[in-house]
Amino acid sequence: MSKLLSLNVKIGSFKQLFAPMGIGSTCNSPVLMERRQQIHLTEKCNEIRKLARLRVVDNSEIGKRAMAEGKPPRCIHVYNKRSVGFIGDKVLVAIKGQMKKGILVGLKQNQKPKVPKFDSNNIVLIDDNGSPLGTRIHVPVPTILRTILKEKTQAKGADYTKVLAIANRFV
Repeated sequence: MSKLLSLNVKIGSFKQLFAPMGIGSTCNSPVLMERRQQIHLTEKCNEIRKLARLRVVDNSEIGKRAMAEGKPPRCIHVYNKRSVGFIGDKVLVAIKGQMKKGILVGLKQNQKPKVPKFDSNNIVLIDDNGSPLGTRIHVPVPTILRTILKEKTQAKGADYTKVLAIANRFV
């Protein structure tokens, strides 16, 4: 956060110093545009918490449309005691102005031993009784997810193992 503020101060002082000479006085200066594109306003968050961006990896219609438009779903709620999502946890997401539930099938955060770490936070959308909205999962799914979802199926009553049935690759 401090680097971001110091960069803004440098850009502001650049404008003040060189504006009287006609250098960089317009906002369309290539130097300023290049700086503006490299600034990230939010820090990198590897945990699944509220407002975390997720990637839909099944072929559900609403998921395909949201990802094609560049508006990925955001996490609204994590259904566990810690409010931090792990593989196999159920989450509530906001997607295309609707609230849908999903199962986390791949995460960026550091995992337990023998659980793979992914490049993106992957989710499979499900309906209220645990059935997936899509018919295929496009990415590999961790094999540990089998034991996790079987335990949750017996405890909750919903059949989350249908998510495993539409997966075609396991890691």
